Amino acid sequence: MMKKICILTVLFFLVVPGLYFLSASEAGKVEFNIRFFDRRIYHVESDPILVQITITNNSPLPYRFKLADDRGFSVDFDIRTMSNRSLPFSDSLIRKRTQNVQVFFREVAIESGESFSFVEDLRDYISFGQSGSFRVRAKVYPELIRSSAVPAIESNFLNLNLRPALIYGEDGIPLEMDIATGAILVKQKIPPDEVVTYMLTARQESQWERFFLYLDTEAMLTRDPVQRRRYTAMNEDGRRRMLLEYRQNLQNATVDGDIFVIPTTFDILRTEYNNDRGTVIVLQRFRLPNYTELRQYTYDLEKRDNFWIIVNYSVQGMGTVAND
Repeated sequence: MMKKICILTVLFFLVVPGLYFLSASEAGKVEFNIRFFDRRIYHVESDPILVQITITNNSPLPYRFKLADDRGFSVDFDIRTMSNRSLPFSDSLIRKRTQNVQVFFREVAIESGESFSFVEDLRDYISFGQSGSFRVRAKVYPELIRSSAVPAIESNFLNLNLRPALIYGEDGIPLEMDIATGAILVKQKIPPDEVVTYMLTARQESQWERFFLYLDTEAMLTRDPVQRRRYTAMNEDGRRRMLLEYRQNLQNATVDGDIFVIPTTFDILRTEYNNDRGTVIVLQRFRLPNYTELRQYTYDLEKRDNFWIIVNYSVQGMGTVAND
């Protein structure tokens, strides 16, 4: 009988300390990672900057912690410039944490080998007042942020690039900005072949603001009959949202992959145009590990207000050649 009591006592002390946290050695097997939930181009004042937080339990025991209904009492973000200067907390977060309020929470248990994830908006935590490059790190407090009983667990680092605030034109579409100078990009009165060269070079250099400068996104979006019907049925605000979504999808490589793909090199083969319309035929090369793929692109342009604009394109495969 005494033997059974001793066993039960030992088990009790093994389980209870793990009710909210593991021993120091086992806690080291709990991984905390962050990543961008829907990575896109971020601006100083724009859409949410969503970060997915994932806690993975690689220990042999369950990992339990408290998660506040208001995540600002469980999670913290440290965002610094490249010169190691911390960005300030948002006013809403400061007010929340300095008020004497009751914090509601639930207990989360992560079994061995399992993960738990949730998503937070960086703008709820940090005040972004400037563009630039930043390093992002998060902390999760197992016993809530007001308690020091259990140390916080820290995440990996993320690199965040914030572009200057968008400037909108009269049509409600953002004007293209030169990232290097911060100035508004202005179209030049250049011939069709130079327009296509400008667009392709911008794509090679991943300069989206230049890539879109001579591209009619409305015409490109409505090339698809289904999208055209949707677009036509929309009101003005709906059309504006569709155009912005199309631009984002193009940058995320989820639509129009033929124009999105980056050519290794290209040559202008032929240019034809009159007063209003033009065609530029380009041989584009895409180098792969063992061979180079050749494609012939035909770009259709229209002249609007004395500027040549790309309104359509088609692609023809031209085979492959062995790499040198």
